[in-house]
Formats: sequence, structure tokens, C-alpha cells
Amino acid sequence: MADEASTTVLVVDDAAASRYAMGAVLRRAGHSVVPVASAGEALAELDVRLRSGVLPDVALVDVGLPDMSGFELCRRLKAQAPMSALPVVHFSAASVAPSDRCRGLDAGGEAYLTVPAEPEEIQAVVRAAVRGARMRNGAEALVRRLTLLSETIVDVQAARTLEELAGAAAEGAARLTRSPAAVFVLGEDGHLYSGTSRARARTTLPDAGAHDAVARLIRRVTDGNPGPHDTVVPAPLWPAGFFRPGVTEDARLVLARTESGTPVCVATPVHDTRTASDSSGLVARLAQATALAAQPLLMYQVERHVALTLQHSFLPKRVPEFPGLEVVVRYVPASRQTEIGGDFYAALSTPGGVLTAVGDVVGHSLDAATVMVEIRHALRAYCVEQSDPAALARRLDRMLQHYHPDVTATVCLALVEPGSGRVRVANAGHIPPLVVRDSGEAAYVKAAGPLLGLGLERPEPTETVLWPTDRLLMVTDGLVETRGIDLSLSLEQLRAAAADAPSGTVALCDTLLHCFGRDREDDIAMLALRLRLG
Repeated sequence: MADEASTTVLVVDDAAASRYAMGAVLRRAGHSVVPVASAGEALAELDVRLRSGVLPDVALVDVGLPDMSGFELCRRLKAQAPMSALPVVHFSAASVAPSDRCRGLDAGGEAYLTVPAEPEEIQAVVRAAVRGARMRNGAEALVRRLTLLSETIVDVQAARTLEELAGAAAEGAARLTRSPAAVFVLGEDGHLYSGTSRARARTTLPDAGAHDAVARLIRRVTDGNPGPHDTVVPAPLWPAGFFRPGVTEDARLVLARTESGTPVCVATPVHDTRTASDSSGLVARLAQATALAAQPLLMYQVERHVALTLQHSFLPKRVPEFPGLEVVVRYVPASRQTEIGGDFYAALSTPGGVLTAVGDVVGHSLDAATVMVEIRHALRAYCVEQSDPAALARRLDRMLQHYHPDVTATVCLALVEPGSGRVRVANAGHIPPLVVRDSGEAAYVKAAGPLLGLGLERPEPTETVLWPTDRLLMVTDGLVETRGIDLSLSLEQLRAAAADAPSGTVALCDTLLHCFGRDREDDIAMLALRLRLG
């Protein structure tokens, strides 16, 4: 609303002389006056102003209108948002009994004037009605914004990744400021995690160069300033397009830091000084809450990096050469937004042939990665003297029970005799191997057994024979497991895709990764082998 001395007053009175007199009093006090002669005209005028977004500041309504009583008009206004916020003052020269005043107040009116009245009284009543409406509307707006802030903080705290966190915070900032918004978290590794409000995110975002420029700006603003910070970056320094595609505009940055000092920035365009002033405190609180929620996610990113480094350091980049056998391996970590797992593969020479293994420690964490390393090293040690895959599975089972009683793992072990093509398979809760033939057929080896770490009896190995043109494929469930889809259906899709894949172990692995390996929620370990001719 405008200042009290320059408010707009809607005067509803069917008597032209009275309407003129009331308008003259109000105009002398500096108010703008909109005179109408009936309730119907008042509703039409308000409808037009509502579409333009500018309602009068107060309505003075005569009780005895020709088409509708002033009480009924007030009830209709109060029943329609946003016209319900319009303060109404009833007036009358005839209906002056206490019961009439009570009817006006019961209808939702803010005051009741008996006319004729002194100009000072009319002006005072108008000022009081406007002042009360402003205070009420301001309180209601604050409650709405505090509710938005609390809802946004809940969404931010529920985020599973830094990208989700930045997106939730940006959407909340947009709702608080009623403008586009972007949120940035500058990780310790220099990576800029960003999110924009949904309306903006539907169009093409600025490129990597613009993100690099934002990262440099955030570093510059926060350098030597450990506390919260609020600043305006002029349009020439702020990359175009973050708020509106192709538009260069000033940016207001509200910055906070995590406990470890990582900058978190809420950015909004500078185009409405009043809106920025009204929302500045709430946006600052949002930035602080986002920084608090970002801390554990940043710590997880560090842990994920350590776990991934651990996996890469212990999983060989290439397998050794085995006489009479061709072995190809693939390892694809989960996407950056998901947790690291305990997937592994191995191909080891034993007294009885070549032992191949693919497995997965249950869980996603640094602990899972370290247990994976222990299992792989234990397997390497055991197979120096032991070749039987079932016996090896039993020893791994006992090792887990002894050292990690709360951990389980799946593993599939296949002992291959390159000279004869004989394969013995021991499976501990894992996806069984898939035999792919050049004839276009593919079938899973019927091998099953309980997970490692449960101490249950294990069946004897399943035997099969590979022909020189056959390929044996072993994978972890990260390749095919999809939330909401039955695993048996995914395995059938894998079988069909493998059957249609080009010949060769490399082509088989590459084809399956192309079909199933994009943006997976879990790590992928894959091993394919075939007998080497000649």
C-alpha cells in the first residue's frame, strides 16, 4: 500500500451530493478518490483493479445502497481472496442504532461512521482502517514467508545430493523473493554444485565458462570474510542467463559458510528494492540453513572420493595373461550423485585352473569398500593352495563371520580349465554366470547358494563346459538392477541383449555397457572370458 496520506479510497454511495461531499473531504486530506453509485458498480470497479493488481486501500460503503445493502457488499468482498484484505468502513445517516453498528462489524467491516461527521473524524477513521489493514496484511505476509522458509528448509535437509540441495534451496529462494533464483555450493575440490528455480531450469542454462566465472566471484567475495555476507554484483561482472535466458542483470549474493568453511551462495536478480528488503532476512536464514545441510553431504563427497580411490587402487586396470584363456574386465563407478559400493572382480591363477570372481559387499560406504578389499585379498591368498570354488566360498564365509559379523556379501566364483573348457561355478547369492554362444543363444548357469557371512551350508559347484566360441559373462547387479523393476525381468533383458551382441568378449562388454550402464545407481563390475583358440 501507499503512504497513509496518499491512499486510494473507494466511496460507494448512491446519493450524488453525499458522494461528492465525502470525496471532497478525502481529497483535501491528500487521498485519491474513486466514487461509484451502487454495489454493482463497486464490484465491477474492483474486478478491473484486481486484474491490474492494484486494489484501493480502503472502501467507504453506504449501508443503504439501492441494489444491495452495504452489509451484503462487505460480506461478498470478505469472502473473496484477495479482495478480503480490503478494509471496509460502513457509513449511514439513517441506520445509526447500536444494532446497525453490530451488523457492520459482523459483516467484516473495520469501522462504522455516522454521517454527517466532522472531516477530522472521517480522516482519522480512514487512517486507522488503512493502518490496521497494513499491519494485518504485513503479519499475514510474514507468516506466509516464514511458512515458505520452513517448508524449504525441510526440502533442503531431505536432499540426498548437493545438486538436490541446491535445487531445493533455489526453488525456496524464488518463492520467498518472487523472482528467479540460483544456489551454488563451492566444494573443496573446486567443483561448483548449482541449482536453479524450476521456471528457469526449463531452458538452457549458462555453459561451463559461466559457472567458472561464478566460482571465481564467490571465491573473491568470501576471501578473507569468514562470516555471512550480502553483496550486489554489477551486471557486467555477473554472467548473463542465470536468472533469465540471455539477460544480463545485477545479482544479489547472500553467502554463508559450512562448518568446514565451504561457501554457499543464494543468488537473486536485483530488480525490486522493496521486495529485496522485505525478504533479505529470510534469504539469509535460508543460506545459513542450506550451509548446515550441505556439511554432511560435503563430508560424504570426501568419503566417496576416498572409497573410489581405494577401489581403483586395488582393482587391477588390466588382468594378467592366462594361457589358453582370454579375459576382459570392466568397472564403472556409480554416477557422482550416488554412493560408492563394494563391487569387485578378480582373475587368479590357481593349481586347478583360472579362478574368476565377481562380487559385491552389501551396503554403500567407505566400510563396504574396505571390506571388499579384504575379501579380494583373502581370495588371492586362499587360492594359492585351494582351487575348488565351493571350498573357497566356505573360507570367505568364515572370514566374514569372524572379522565382520554384521557384513554380508555376494560373490560368484568360476574355476575354468582352459585346456578342457570345464567350468565349475560356486554362487553365493550373486547373479549366476551367463553363457553366450555364437549361435545367438544365451543361458544362465544354474548355480545358486546363500550369501557370504551367514554361516549356511553351501551346495556343491555346478559344472558346465565352454566350447571355443562360447563366452562366459559375470556381472554385478549394478548393471541391471533398477528401482521399481523386477530383477528377473532385468536379467531376461540382459540375456536377450547378450545373445544379440557381436562376437568377441570386448564387443560383448561394450555392447552391454552401452545398453544398460548409463547413469546407474550402483557400481558395475563385469568380467567376460572365452577359450583362446590356438
